[in-house]
Amino acid sequence: AAPPSQRLFGARGARGLGEPGLPRHAPAPAQGGEHHLRPPAPLPQPGSAGGREGHAGAGTPELVQDPARGPQEAEGLLLLRLWGTTLTEDNSDNREQFMRTTLRELLVYLVFLVDICLLTYGMTSSSTYYYTKAMTDLFVSTSGDGGVAFQSIDSMSDFWIYAKGPLLDGLYWTKWYNNQPLASGERSFIYYENMLLGVPRMRQIKIKDNSCKVHSDFQDEIKGCFDVYNEIKEDDQGSRDINGTAWTYHTEKEINGSAHWGLLTSYSGAGFYQDLNTTKAESAAVVGELKENLWLDRGTRAVFVDFSTYNANINMFCVIRLLVEFPASGGAIPSYQIRTVKLIRYITYWDYFILGCECVFCLFILYYIVEEILELRIHKCSYFKSVWNILDVVIIMLAIVAVVFNVFRTIKVDKLLGKLLQQPDIYADFEFLAFWQTQYNNMNAVNLFFAWIKIFKYISFNKTMTQLSSTLGRCAKDILGFAVMFFIVFFAYAQLGYLLFGTEVDSFSTFVKCMFTQLRIILGDFDYNAIERANRVLGPIYFFTYVFFVFFVLLNMFLAIINDTYSEVKEELSLQKDDLQITDLIKQSYMKTFMKLKLKKEKISDVHKALRSKSGEIEFKDFRETLKEMGHADHEISAAFSRFDYDGNQVLDREEQERMKAELEEKRVSKLTNLSLDKRLSRQVVQLESSISAIVPQIDMIMKKLGFK
Repeated sequence: AAPPSQRLFGARGARGLGEPGLPRHAPAPAQGGEHHLRPPAPLPQPGSAGGREGHAGAGTPELVQDPARGPQEAEGLLLLRLWGTTLTEDNSDNREQFMRTTLRELLVYLVFLVDICLLTYGMTSSSTYYYTKAMTDLFVSTSGDGGVAFQSIDSMSDFWIYAKGPLLDGLYWTKWYNNQPLASGERSFIYYENMLLGVPRMRQIKIKDNSCKVHSDFQDEIKGCFDVYNEIKEDDQGSRDINGTAWTYHTEKEINGSAHWGLLTSYSGAGFYQDLNTTKAESAAVVGELKENLWLDRGTRAVFVDFSTYNANINMFCVIRLLVEFPASGGAIPSYQIRTVKLIRYITYWDYFILGCECVFCLFILYYIVEEILELRIHKCSYFKSVWNILDVVIIMLAIVAVVFNVFRTIKVDKLLGKLLQQPDIYADFEFLAFWQTQYNNMNAVNLFFAWIKIFKYISFNKTMTQLSSTLGRCAKDILGFAVMFFIVFFAYAQLGYLLFGTEVDSFSTFVKCMFTQLRIILGDFDYNAIERANRVLGPIYFFTYVFFVFFVLLNMFLAIINDTYSEVKEELSLQKDDLQITDLIKQSYMKTFMKLKLKKEKISDVHKALRSKSGEIEFKDFRETLKEMGHADHEISAAFSRFDYDGNQVLDREEQERMKAELEEKRVSKLTNLSLDKRLSRQVVQLESSISAIVPQIDMIMKKLGFK
């Protein structure tokens, strides 16, 4: 391949301005053989002449095919080309090749990102929210004839009123609003659309009597002591007088239960349970019997109501759990959990399109697994020094877990639905699947978040894009020191607020709540009146001192650290030399395409134009930008400029410009001379052909007269 300067200036581009045998960077010698000007220093431009000039492909030398290599090495080269990244290829001294590799990685990754977005958003829809809201309004907000809604339950008697009223009314829909029966018969369709799966289940957890100790002064008046909930102190004896599952203790394994995190504490999946019936009348009788036999007593710490529904219109399951906690202090604390999930995946055409995306996703995961293995083999332990590499491994691991769970969920749902169809009057336990489906959705959400963040890995070569990472990296030590000071003050105020207002203000009732409340105060969300009511003296002092020190002092110190570091980074980036950018690469490809179609002028004319466009001295930056806009490669421009920059200061003075113009004019005249010679020869050939064509008929006539055939 011809050197870059030769491609710009012709056959003499690799020589000086004097004799043909001079070195490339040497000027014409003066009398006596001495040079008046010293040779210029090579330009420190990435991709300039002398780097990888002369290598096939201008890329990594280790990827150039060698005929002497065996089949195994050829296969290895094929793998490196197919999975070539900036970590598997040596592009340290070739900026253009580095950009091309990064751009190819980015394009492949964007396809992967689109695929994972389709998968994630294909699992949910806006109907999920409205389904959850409908169930919440019916079972949580609706009150019965007694005026008790689930959210207003304050005692055990309120629970029984709710269970016999709004709960049973919401569970069993067997008639239209005009009392005509539904076509489904005895099957309950809540809101006429949501089929009740199996039967609901009520379960309670109790604490043993005498699980705590009564003070000796009150032992005569207080009989029995029931401690706060603790799994070790659960009552596992049950009732000896009444038989049935409601009066017999069952372990978590026996009933396939699952633990639940309530508002007060975490509860096990064991306890005493009672399954209701398929009709409202039978279920009302069961609830009445439980109430009459005092199923709930002083030892009860939590009551669960579990049931599931399915809506075929939107192919969604709704798994509902209503929980009423009875703390040792008395009263009742209601809470609920409604999980709307899509457990049956492939029904509509859109679902099968998502299935295709899942197959493509698996192929991408295999592709990236091979890519990371190759990078790990090359870089060994140093591979894990980069945060981006660790992020790659995290994304791949989460994706593998998602694929495995997808297969497990499909098998488990088919098995559970088959059992439910055979026995429609049993409790349909979808709690386990709904819980893990929710975790699966959460995992996909986190994985998608990391996938979007990973885009910074491929655009970090741009100066503008590196401002964020450079700013955070440089001020990390300052922020760490500030964080120590901030959290000392923050936790001091958190302890103070918890001890001062924890007994009266809900937002300060626990230490964790107190910390989040203080964060909300920083954002301007607070209830000052509640703080003042809890402590009329120390409340205002706490509030004003906290706002002053944390909001006005510490927060502004944090912003000052970020602002100062950002200003330094931005100033340094502005002073840095402009490297090859993606826009330059695209512009070069665009211009080269038009040059191949002969829609551009000759390169010599472009250099003339670059010289005429500047007055006085010409800096390399201006010279390079002008020619790059005309479609010339960066290394060609650097090589041509360095040949005429004799003093090596990256500036062409008038003398150097005149030398460049003289050679350009010489080349232009030479081309014009060659062109005129070609035209003259063409005209002579045409005249000769016309003369011959006129003589040939006369020769034929003479030959005929002489008798020759």
